Amino acid sequence: MTETRRPRRGGGGGRGEQLMVPEPEFESYYGRPIIKEPHWKTPDVPLYLFLGGMAGSAAVLAEGAALSGRPGLERVARLVAAGGAGAGTVCLVHDLGRPERFLNMLRVFKPTSPLSVGSFILAPFASLASAAVGSQLTGWFPRLGRLAGAGAAVFGPPLATYTGALFANTAVPVWHEAHRELPVVFGASGAAAGGGMTALFAPSSQSGPAARMALAGGTAELAASFAMERRLGELLAEPYRTGLPGRLTTAARALTVGGLALTALGAKWPLARRLGGAALAGGSLTLRFAVFEAGRASARDPKYTVIPQKQRARARRA
Repeated sequence: MTETRRPRRGGGGGRGEQLMVPEPEFESYYGRPIIKEPHWKTPDVPLYLFLGGMAGSAAVLAEGAALSGRPGLERVARLVAAGGAGAGTVCLVHDLGRPERFLNMLRVFKPTSPLSVGSFILAPFASLASAAVGSQLTGWFPRLGRLAGAGAAVFGPPLATYTGALFANTAVPVWHEAHRELPVVFGASGAAAGGGMTALFAPSSQSGPAARMALAGGTAELAASFAMERRLGELLAEPYRTGLPGRLTTAARALTVGGLALTALGAKWPLARRLGGAALAGGSLTLRFAVFEAGRASARDPKYTVIPQKQRARARRA
């Protein structure tokens, strides 16, 4: 908005400015939502967020296991990566409604669109991860299988984090204002899920790297999520503390803390490591639902859009 200003006369040689038009007021029409609630489906999208993060981190873990000579761990991690990518693709296509809509997103690459970039990450990742696990299970084309596994590991970290950038690129208040932390939260949560799920099924003698990834991911997830709420402030952090999103956030943190404790005990008790891996994966899944539902709640209530706008207007005046 362009504002016209005129000099204000006053004594003492001072000179100020006076607005010719009043400052804009941000109000909602009869309390109706100002922005549209995300049309993404549940549980399709939260499941896709979880499965993509888990698959991406598992692909990195699988490549590390291959390089360090842990075939049992490698096999399980490749299964987790390929299975997560396949199931995540099914969830995404179901949310889109028709398979051809996903294929249409691959027709044009738009670097400025997180959705377009994500499509070009998911498609090659799923293909490479499937080729790597197929070679691992059948023994066919081992060199091509290793190359495919290395390629999946390259696409793994972007797959685990791009959805955070996708959410932050929307107008939903609690997602947009968390644009710095959300990719970190999703990436760390993916590491907790991928490491935890692999530790759950891998041979106990080889599951140490998976447990360490799960521990690092779970710890980083807790730290990043608390930092995100702190930077959002009292108002925008409110959806994460009330209603259904609040209950989901509490459950996710309880599962993550319990999973970290059990995984730390896993060096002495292998069963504790498996239970801890399952708890960390469950915490990651619950966190994705919490973030998704918090965004929907903030889009429905106009105060989460109006009040920050007024605060920014006051800051400009100051």
